[in-house]
Amino acid sequence: ERFLNPERISPPDIDVDFCEARRGEVLEYVRQKYGERRVAQIITFGRLKARSVVRDVARVMGLSVRDGDRIAKMIPNELNITLNSSVERNPELKRAVLTEPQTKQLMEYATALEGLSRSAGVHAAGVVISDRDLSEYVPLCRDVKGNDIVSQYSMNPLNDLGLLKMDFLGLKTLTVIEDTVTLIRKNVPDFSLKNIPLDDAAAFALYNRGETIGLFQMESGGITSVSKQFDVRKLDDIIALIALYRPGPMELIGDYIKRKKGLTKIRYEHPLLEEICADTYGVMIYQEQVMAAASKLAGYSMGQADLLRRAMGKKDKEKMAKERANFIAGCARTNEIGEKKANAIFDLLEKFAGYGFNKSHSAAYALISYQTAFLKANHSVEFMAGLLSNEINNTEKISVLVSECKRMGVTILPPDVNRSGLKFVPEMWERPQRPDDRGTEAPPTLSAIRFGLAAIKNVGAGAMELAIRERERRGDFKSLEDFCSRLDSRIANRKMLESLVKCGAFDFLRRERAELFACVDDALASSAAAHRDRMAGQVSLFGDTHEHVAPARKRSVTPWSDREKMSFEKELLGFYVTGHPLDAYANVIANGKYQSIASLVELSDRATFRVAGAITQVDKKFTRKEGKPFAVVWLEDLTGTLELVVWNELYLECAEKLVPGNVVGVRGKLDLRDESLRATAEKLRLLSFEVPRDSNPAGVVTPPLCLHFSANAGSDELREVQALLSASPGQRSVQLIFETAEGETLRVDTGAAFHVSVTAELEEQLQRWLITAVDQRTREAEQRKEAAEATVPRALEY
Repeated sequence: ERFLNPERISPPDIDVDFCEARRGEVLEYVRQKYGERRVAQIITFGRLKARSVVRDVARVMGLSVRDGDRIAKMIPNELNITLNSSVERNPELKRAVLTEPQTKQLMEYATALEGLSRSAGVHAAGVVISDRDLSEYVPLCRDVKGNDIVSQYSMNPLNDLGLLKMDFLGLKTLTVIEDTVTLIRKNVPDFSLKNIPLDDAAAFALYNRGETIGLFQMESGGITSVSKQFDVRKLDDIIALIALYRPGPMELIGDYIKRKKGLTKIRYEHPLLEEICADTYGVMIYQEQVMAAASKLAGYSMGQADLLRRAMGKKDKEKMAKERANFIAGCARTNEIGEKKANAIFDLLEKFAGYGFNKSHSAAYALISYQTAFLKANHSVEFMAGLLSNEINNTEKISVLVSECKRMGVTILPPDVNRSGLKFVPEMWERPQRPDDRGTEAPPTLSAIRFGLAAIKNVGAGAMELAIRERERRGDFKSLEDFCSRLDSRIANRKMLESLVKCGAFDFLRRERAELFACVDDALASSAAAHRDRMAGQVSLFGDTHEHVAPARKRSVTPWSDREKMSFEKELLGFYVTGHPLDAYANVIANGKYQSIASLVELSDRATFRVAGAITQVDKKFTRKEGKPFAVVWLEDLTGTLELVVWNELYLECAEKLVPGNVVGVRGKLDLRDESLRATAEKLRLLSFEVPRDSNPAGVVTPPLCLHFSANAGSDELREVQALLSASPGQRSVQLIFETAEGETLRVDTGAAFHVSVTAELEEQLQRWLITAVDQRTREAEQRKEAAEATVPRALEY
């Protein structure tokens, strides 16, 4: 009845999930089955959002890209932000509108255009199917590639016409599962998900321990916390958990858990509801339960019950008053239930119908979730390899999954042009194993994953696929020069080779990465010469030319420091291989008694904590009412990532410390009201100065020495600073920060010629320009700025 019944006039909503990688095959099947002209994908329109419309208008007005970008960047980077609210919230933008005629005109034009259609695209899932040529119903066009037919009407007009619309969704999890099964079958040929037990204790244990990374529908911090309390013992528990963890029924979770554990007595509004709600401990959480109750208590047909459920969900007062009367009459006629009790039951059904979840939908999701849990618990290496391969373009997600692999004892091996596949693949890890009880050393086990070549930035999946094909055809690559000579020069370009060297993909040669990096041009030249010889018909006396390309001459270069290696690895792979920036701070963190970020999920909301980590991202924002600046900072340690809000007062104190790469210690309070692990910072200090100066230990990301200059700084002042820097040469970089007369900030890196050795004497000599010395001046300037803004009238509504 939920799908189709005689009482329902409108066609059902059909949403089907398919393997993301094979969605195209489904579309092709539907076209072949119903006819090319009867099937079309659905158009969608991109809108002129706040930032994009400002840039577009600036371009049409003839402004420079820099000027347009300056105004656009004043608009807070938030979802659904409008231009008018941006002017109200950002004093800097408000001032520009009121004092710059050109900016005022730009904003007037942009506000008039905001929200209009900017571009057309193809809906990610929607497909319309007709009984005849679609051109008889709707205008059609081709997609941008000129291949597929697309309706020029979007979703809602198609619904109004009564055409059958379906959503064919590409679900990445199904692709992960398929990839995992393929990897498992290399060792267990007859493995099939159809044969796995549905009561695997190891799979259920993952939910109960909160080890839910990679489990479908279970990865948010909130549902992970709930699953640990849920005592998952069977598939029905997962079905209920998925149905309950939604905005409406979420308030019932506490009561459901108490009833499930026998801590609260189960009560029913009427005895007939017991057989309907017994499986959910008296809590009505599924739409099917609402329909069954209407049928059982009031004699509704299942089709009528579905219409009642839909009416309740839409909260139409006039229709609900009519339905209430029908329900009360039905209860009296069918089960002799009095009006007062019938009203109470109707109120109960109305409440649950508003947010009840379709059980069949929840069951389908729960089965997929259980399958991912089974694979993770019983085939962890293959499953994590499948997960990583399907996040190949998402370095942030790869970083999270790599941390999870480490927690599980799965080693991530670095990329290697002779060992890696295109994607992440399981590998026999040849690390010595512990002897068994008889003293016999155990064989290597499948406990490692080799990094996939396609996941390296700047190399391209197509080029790496050709490299792997060449390796399989003619054997391993012998050298950098051999690699170049065996690939087309259009593929083996400088950027690709440099990226492979920088991330360690040629480490098997046992040469310094810096030396190999310096040899890239020679290798390309040697390859080009060999290619010319082949084209001229010159073949080596020894047969295949590629096997005898002369290695480039060795170069004497300074090896990269561990810090430099790690920086390149993070940039190209999304995680560190050589080490971690926090390794050098092990003693500082241990002595400071900092908690790990992963452990914070165990704390309660608003709990105080202390963590240390490396800053990976900083977003500057403004408060809605007063337009005061603050920052959202992402902090990473060896166990995870924390989103940290640094409000205005603390932000003004430590703004210069909030630089990606800096290692900081933070005291804060947790905010567990949302899905993400978030917190508010109360105190923040830089830990980079708590390790020996200029020792440059492995992994230390030392921030530059920042010197501030006011807008009226003269050449004499600059010459004085130059002399002080020149007198103390060293390894520490220096950054000069200038305030302009317009109140903007200009940063200048001095370059290696002015790197310094920081001593107490130098700090004293530079005191007036150091960050700590200008903190007070910054606060005073901010106060003056706020006072000035208080006199500025409110911005006009355009």
